[in-house]
Amino acid sequence: MLETLAEHPSPEEIWVFGYGSLIWRPEFHFQEDRLATLQGYHRSLCLWSSVNRGTPEQPGLVFGLDSGGTCQGKVFKLHDNNIHEQFRLLWKREMPSGAYIPKWIKCETMMGPITALAFVMDINSHAYIQGLTRDETLDIVLNACGTCGPCPEYVLETASALAQASINDENLFELADLIKQRIAKP
Repeated sequence: MLETLAEHPSPEEIWVFGYGSLIWRPEFHFQEDRLATLQGYHRSLCLWSSVNRGTPEQPGLVFGLDSGGTCQGKVFKLHDNNIHEQFRLLWKREMPSGAYIPKWIKCETMMGPITALAFVMDINSHAYIQGLTRDETLDIVLNACGTCGPCPEYVLETASALAQASINDENLFELADLIKQRIAKP
């Protein structure tokens, strides 16, 4: 954690890129947020969750930044009066499994480019999954629940937060509609 923080060229101004649940539940204090675009990565349900949104017997899926494409999200500027404590809270949340690689990456915002910390999927992690069909993804999400709640709730909350922020993710919105349809069926 301290090494990553030390690698930032301007440690008094820390921005974090959020692409999933950080958008609707950041769990750290920030003084500013902006819409941002990250090139070279896309939002993907590519991370097995056997605790937060699933169990070892019935794992769920959570979002990761997978390589390729573009991802729209939000950047959050941490309060400069307590950077280390805020960074520690963020690290505790995002890095317990070691499935992400923390990287300082340039993001585009309406106010110009900024460098933000992004938690990128480690494709060498045992928890990385790719190549699932839409039906396989839907089945996994609908049947998983972990310590943080049901997996469908996580996906729907993320889709709702993106829509409220005017971030378009057609693939996620289509999946959210399918989840709602399946949940609504008796």
